[in-house]
Amino acid sequence: MLTIKSWLFIALGGFAAFYLITWLSAIRRKSGGEPAAPGPIHAGIGFVTNFFDTLGIGSFATTTSFFRLWKLVKDEVIPGTLNVGHTLPTITQAFIYIAVVEVDMLTLILLIAASVLGTWLGAGVVAGWSRRNVQIGMGAALLVAATLMLMSQLGIAAAGGVDLGLSGTRLALGIAGNFMLGALMSLGIGLYGPCLILISLLGMNPTTAFPIMMGSCAFLMPVGSARFIQKKSYDLRAAIGLAIGGIPAVLIAAFIVKSLPLSYVRWLVVVVVVYTAVSMLRSAMMERQAAVAKQEA
Repeated sequence: MLTIKSWLFIALGGFAAFYLITWLSAIRRKSGGEPAAPGPIHAGIGFVTNFFDTLGIGSFATTTSFFRLWKLVKDEVIPGTLNVGHTLPTITQAFIYIAVVEVDMLTLILLIAASVLGTWLGAGVVAGWSRRNVQIGMGAALLVAATLMLMSQLGIAAAGGVDLGLSGTRLALGIAGNFMLGALMSLGIGLYGPCLILISLLGMNPTTAFPIMMGSCAFLMPVGSARFIQKKSYDLRAAIGLAIGGIPAVLIAAFIVKSLPLSYVRWLVVVVVVYTAVSMLRSAMMERQAAVAKQEA
């Protein structure tokens, strides 16, 4: 007899199949049956970011920093590229952590459903944004991400409790919170850090955040990615590279490395993310000034 967790895995496999069919069909239409081959740098970014993502650092902010540093992806399609490219590695993470970490299944399923609904609504909006709106949105989102990372490093985030699930008012707050985090995924803020803080504030064991945040992303990213793919709001080569490099990185981090002293890496990530956020906002300001100057000319 199948358990609730077994049905959850079946559903996750269905979402993965939906994502693959949607993306492969789009690739065939876009490239005449021959996918655009990514360069080594795209796969390398996918490997590095997903390796540390599996250990809890997150991949969206770091990937955005790499894209901006080497000018690999246009700003306006970065959110879509992050969602499309990191989907398969994240699904791999979810299968692993849902299997090995104990958590109340009702809480897990309801929080996952809330995040999926949030990202479905959010991705449809962000995919149609102009370059300047994306720069402002991502710049602000990255500053929030850096603040959350800094709180974690300084030990001022909530320590969490011992509960493995939620009920009553706390469950309602968890559903509302994960809905908002799912919507913010469309901006590239990443769900891991905020979800960990949310789970801790609600009194759950912080370890339970891993299946919740990875499960949420694994279900919501195929949904959000489908919207970005439909609107062609992503970079194909970069997305393929993230997927190719990301999957082996997840397996190595989860089964071989398992844990590392990541304190110094997190400090470096905070610095890089703040720099990238300021760069995004500065670019948006320059575009605004250029538009005003053009109107006055």
